[in-house]
Amino acid sequence: MSNAATPPVSAAELRRRVRAVEALKAKTRETAVATVLSTREGAEKAALAKEEADLAAREAAAAALRLFDNDADLVAELLGVSAEELERDAKPVTAARAKEVIEELRARADRPRTRRTRTSRTEATAAPAAPAAVVSADDGTVDAA
Repeated sequence: MSNAATPPVSAAELRRRVRAVEALKAKTRETAVATVLSTREGAEKAALAKEEADLAAREAAAAALRLFDNDADLVAELLGVSAEELERDAKPVTAARAKEVIEELRARADRPRTRRTRTSRTEATAAPAAPAAVVSADDGTVDAA
């Protein structure tokens, strides 16, 4: 391949191309850093959510055992887990916290549930829409409200 076939490139064009390459590299670095930061933030949020879910699961296991008079075999059979796993999960939860969880459950069970009535689709489509109110001005023109 000979250099005679390619047209010469001016110094200004070379500087422009170098600046473009450097700008692309900078943008790539910025994107990489932003990706790392957002991924780490997502991982931190997920870890926090997992910790909260694990705590809630341990508290629920302790409450269930307490409600079933600490019959780990029965509760384990109902939940489909081993009794050892259930006891291991419930052990770090204090008796006072288990009582609080039970009280929260009882309070939630005592609340009356509100039920929304659903209209069937045929009733909704059969009912005509209310017409817009029409107001007549003094000069005889009609204005829709």
